[in-house]
Order: sequence, then C-alpha cells, then structure tokens
Amino acid sequence: MQRNGRSRQDQEHGEGGLATDDRPPALRRWGHFTAARPRLMIWAGVLLTVAGLVLAAGAMDRLVLSRFESPGSESVKTRAVLEKEFGGGTPSVLLMVTARQGTVDDAPVAAAARELEEELALRDGVADVASYWSRDGSPTLRGRDGKQALIIAGMGGTVTEARTELATISPEFTRDEELFTVRVGGGDEIFRQVAEQSRQDFLRAEMIVFPLVLLLLFAIYRRFAAAALTLGMGLFSVITTLALMHLVTYVTEVSTFAANLALVMGIGLGVDYSLFVINRFREELRLRRPVPEAVAYTVGSAGRTVTFSGLTVLVSLSCLLLFPFPFLRSFAYAGVGTVLTTVFAALVILPAALARLGHRVARKGPAGNSRTPEGGWHRTALRMMRHPLRYGVPALAVLLALAAPVLGLTFGTPDERVLPEGVSSRVVQQEIRDNFAAEEMDAVQVLRRGLPGTAANSAAIEATALALSRIPEVHQVDALTGSYADGGRIAEPGAAAERFGHEEDTWYSVVATHEGLNHDVDRLLSDIRRTAAGEGEGEGPDQVRIGGYPAELADFRAQLVDRLPLVLGLVLAVTFLVLFLMTGSLLLPAKATLLNALSLGVMFGALVWIFQEGNLSGLLGFTPTGTIEPSIPILMFCVAFGLSMDYEVLMLSRIKEEYDRTGDTLGAVATGLERSGPLITSAAVIMAASFATYASSGVVFLKMLGLGMVAVILIDATLIRAVLVPVLMRLAGRANWWAPKPLRAVHRRWGLSETEPAATETAETAGAAVR
Repeated sequence: MQRNGRSRQDQEHGEGGLATDDRPPALRRWGHFTAARPRLMIWAGVLLTVAGLVLAAGAMDRLVLSRFESPGSESVKTRAVLEKEFGGGTPSVLLMVTARQGTVDDAPVAAAARELEEELALRDGVADVASYWSRDGSPTLRGRDGKQALIIAGMGGTVTEARTELATISPEFTRDEELFTVRVGGGDEIFRQVAEQSRQDFLRAEMIVFPLVLLLLFAIYRRFAAAALTLGMGLFSVITTLALMHLVTYVTEVSTFAANLALVMGIGLGVDYSLFVINRFREELRLRRPVPEAVAYTVGSAGRTVTFSGLTVLVSLSCLLLFPFPFLRSFAYAGVGTVLTTVFAALVILPAALARLGHRVARKGPAGNSRTPEGGWHRTALRMMRHPLRYGVPALAVLLALAAPVLGLTFGTPDERVLPEGVSSRVVQQEIRDNFAAEEMDAVQVLRRGLPGTAANSAAIEATALALSRIPEVHQVDALTGSYADGGRIAEPGAAAERFGHEEDTWYSVVATHEGLNHDVDRLLSDIRRTAAGEGEGEGPDQVRIGGYPAELADFRAQLVDRLPLVLGLVLAVTFLVLFLMTGSLLLPAKATLLNALSLGVMFGALVWIFQEGNLSGLLGFTPTGTIEPSIPILMFCVAFGLSMDYEVLMLSRIKEEYDRTGDTLGAVATGLERSGPLITSAAVIMAASFATYASSGVVFLKMLGLGMVAVILIDATLIRAVLVPVLMRLAGRANWWAPKPLRAVHRRWGLSETEPAATETAETAGAAVR
C-alpha cells in the first residue's frame, strides 16, 4: 500500500535507487524524440522496407538445404576418407527399375538397365553409380519377386547443389518405357521433395495468414487504422528478417526451413508488441494527455516491456547457435532477426505512426481514468485468489494429465514418412520396405585403417567379414574377398569387389535388415564396431571407423542430445537473470520458469500423443513412425520458451508497475491481469492462428511445429495466466518480491526500470477484497 502519500517506487528512488535526478527516463525521452519527428521516422521505416523488399526478393534462392549430419563427427570423416581413397561415398539417390514382364534378369531388361545406368553416370552432379547388374547381381539390390532392382548413385557437390541437380534429374528419369518403369527415390530425393513442399506451404501460409490476422485485429481494435498499423509492423518484420537472412547467407549456410519460422514469428511478435504499445497509447489518451505526451509516456512504459520481452525471446533462440548444425543454427538467425526487427518497429516506426494518427487509433468512448479495474480478468483474478487451492489444484491436475504422455517420448530418425502418402519418393521407399530384404542405400560403412586392401591380407579381411555377417541384424556383408551372410560366403569376389581395395586401407559394406535399422540402431552400430575391432590380426578400436547413413544419423542425434543440457541450462539461467533485472525478485523468475515448464510439458505431451503414438493421424493426414526426430522438439522448446516468457514479461510488467505504485501485491495482480490479460489472449489467438496454418502442411516437421505451438500458446494464455499465476502469487504473498539484500543492491544498480512514478490511484480496495 501507499505510505505517507508516496508510492513504493518513490521511496526506493529516494533511497538511492534508479532515478536520482529530475530527467525523464531514457525511453520516455526517446518517445518525445520520435513524437517530435514522426515524418522522419516513418520515412526511415519506408526506406528500410523498400530496401528489405529488394533483398528479401532474392533470399529464398540463397537459402540452402541441409542433411542430418554432424560436422566433424566420425561418420562424416569416414565418408571423406572413402571419397578420397576409394572414389565413393554414401549413396543418396536411387532409380527403381520395375520390369513390365518377366524379371530384371531377363537379357533385354538387363541390357536396357545398364544403358540407363550409364546415362545416369554421365549427368552433371552424379559422382558415382552402381546397380544390381554392375554389382555382380548383389541380392540386396534385387526385389524378392525378381521384378524390381535398383540403380544407386552418390551426388557430388554440396547438398544444395546435389538436390538442385536432382530437381532436373528426377523428372527426366521418371519413365514408363517398353521394358520397364523407372521411379526416383533415396534420401536426397526425399528431402528435396520435403524442401519443395515446405516452400509451397510457405507461400500458402502467406496467403492465409495476412488476411486472417487483419480480420482478427479489426475484431480486437474496432478501428481499421489500428488493425492495419499492427499488421504493417508484422509485415515489416517478415520483410526485413528475410533481408537479414539474405545477408547472413554470404557468411554461412541458412536453411530454407528458417523462412517458415520467420513468417509466423514475424507476424506473431509484431502483433504482440504492437497490441501492447497501441493499448498503452489508448490508455494515455483516455487520461487526456496530448498526443505527443501520450506517445512519450507509451514508449517510456510499454517500450520497456517490449525491450525486456524481446530480450527473453532473443536469448532463447540464440541458444540454438550452440548446436553445431547448420539446420538448427538457421532458426537462430531467423529468430534473432525477427526479434530485432519487431523491437525496432515497436520502438521507432510504431510510435511515429501513432503520433501521426493520434485519436484515429483511440478506443471509441469518452476519455477518462483508465486505471479503474472493472473487467472480467480483474474479477477472475480476485476469484482465483480468494480460493487458490479450489482452482489451482484442478488446473495443475489438468496440465499434468496433458503432459503425461511425454514420459513415453522416444527419439528416432526421420524417413520418407515425413512426406504425405502418394509422393513419388515415399512410394519408392515403401516398395523397398515391402519387396526388398534389406536396403543397400542404408549400408553401414566400416573403414579399417592400416590394413591394405590387397590379396596378401585376404585372410584377415575375410575373417572380419564373416564375423560381421553373424550379427543377427546384418543381412549381408560385402568386402574385397566376396559377399557374406549368416557366417558364410554367398558370392565370390567379382569386379565390383575391387572398390574395397586400397594400398593403405580397406572397408566393408554392412547391409542391415529393415528390422535392425528400425529398432535399436545405436546397439547395432555398437555391435558392428566391436565385432570389426575384435577380429583380424593387429586390429583395434582406434583403427576402425564407422560411416554410412545410419551412422551419420546416430552421430547427429548423439551430438544433439549431448549439447541439450548446456542449451537448456543457459536458456533457463539467462532468462532468470532477465526477469530478475526486471522485477528485483527471486521468486517471480523461479515461478515463471516452473509455469513455462508446465506449458512446455503439455506441448511435448501433445507431440508424443499425436505424432509418436499416432492419435488423430487419420484426421491430420500423416503416418506415425513410433518415434520423434529430436531436432524439431529442441527447436520448438527454444521458440515456445521464448514466447511463453514473452507473455510472462507482458503480464509481470503491468503487475510490477501496480506494485511499485501501491505496494499492494494482491491488488497489483488483479489490476495487472485486467490490463494485460485481454492483450495476452488476443496476441495468443493471433499467434496460434499463424502457427496453425502449418497444421495442414504436407511435411510432418511443419505439422508438428504448427500443432505443438498452438497447444503451448493456448494453454499458456489460459490455464497458466488466468489461473495458476494469480493462485501462486496469492499463496506467496509478499514473498513474491523477496530477494537477499546483496541482490536488492544489484537490482537497484543494474535493474532497468522505466515505470512512471506518478500515482493516480491505489489498488488498496482490490487487495482488501481478497482478504
């Protein structure tokens, strides 16, 4: 409560706190500056938008594609050695040849297939080619019924160059000929089509999001000028973020998928911050301030909140840079760019536009005192705080029940099922699963360093090959000395076996069964490594290297999981620090972290229940795999944590402002929720609508991102903010604002506050009503 006519903040300032002179706070001075020069600021925004459009127009062509691989890992190094010493690497594309009559062993079919293989080998970008017919009739390259066989190839150059060339090769080699049909598949073709689908989804989302958001904003504001201005800030963010990403591409790789995040986050954060600023501007106008003064006071108060909020989102997304994967780092570039551009728009362009528009964005109705809390959020907060256990325990139980499926979370590797049914590469891969005993494209490559691939070492080479073939999940082993299965030789070495020989090293192709690759791949790779290191004279673990697509995915997943504790710890620590600097409290940042953990638990529970277990798969149009690819949930954690903290900052800033003014915790909670609750709900609906456009995506990754973010945003803005926040603050009482004396000194010295000290009304009545 107020004491002796002075607000709590006045007392703190008098004790040597933040404001020791009569100058207005820095952000309010900036608000005066922009309000006095609106034309200059608006024209600066226009010029930046035009320049951004020019750069953004070429951004999509500069964005690249990424493989699921870990730079510097053993599997990537093994691939480099195989390419350098043996002239071959990991195959990434295939042609499936299906005989119209007879089998693939018929002479006319075999002759035509060899010509097809030679034609593919001559294409630009194709590094090496092999087939059932040139590999001495290898069983792994022939279907069980004899009607299908494979031509496999490795693509040279970068992944973007390879898949760009595939965009030409794929339609040209998709054929219906007299003797057979030809279809294109393989890992690079699958993810080329994934990228193509994501581009289409991006364009479709643009056409849906912008008019939808405009309609929602008009329903919120009831003023077209305010709705158009808010959407304009989101558009500015999207355009300039794409322009910044274009510039980043000259320094490092940026994934095409980052553009999808830039679109929804640019619109979402642009709307969030504009809603908050415009609502505060309307409040100042209702206090009968002149337009320039209203702009200045708006920037001085709401501008601080926007700055803190942007900082929390930026911290969360910046932590993606700790992962050594271009794919995840690309989302950090998009996220950081989005935060910088939305905060710039909210603090520079939007105040200038408000100064020009003035009362044309004001709420309809008579001016007056905007501090009277009489709305539904105020009444709801009071009800929650009168009976905290009655409402808090059921809300907590609901959240825990929704989060429970996360206990069954299982990480796995992506495959062709990320695409919709009927897409050509998925059809090809499904036929391989159904008609082939194993998949040659997924062979594990075992490199034996220091053992020359010569006839003199044939006994040691064969001993290792025989041992590898005895592993239950291994279907076939190919080596310099022949092909092996179930502990015996099944084929003598032919011309194709020469690829395993080198004057310094040799290697083995270990083709696993479908079951071996679909279950515990890590254990299979461990068995292969241990077996290869334990057989043969002079061999040892330091001389055996594992490569191939399964090993690359395993290394990617392992390094991802290894970095996860560091990223999570840093996100939590830095956001805790930011909230402490804003509130001066230790309990409020801890409470915010706990509540965010609950909302994130609900999000991951939804991912497991839907995408891992397959519930609603028919309705949503995807095929469950029984696992979840780990990089997408990590991305979603950083995005969702940042957005949840965004709402936390928007809410706490109003509560803290009221508490600084009155010293009454309960009244501050009720009044703060009344002023921030409608904004948070409106922003959440718009943000959820933006992400929901990807729920209909053909790519499972984007579908997961869309539905997961919708779940966390709506839960966060309802059960978390409307129920658990007032309940926990009621239970904590004055401890909400507690911090040890040394930390209070730190906050007085370094905490940033732009709260206006002038108090026009207390919230004592609201606090008394709770007691």
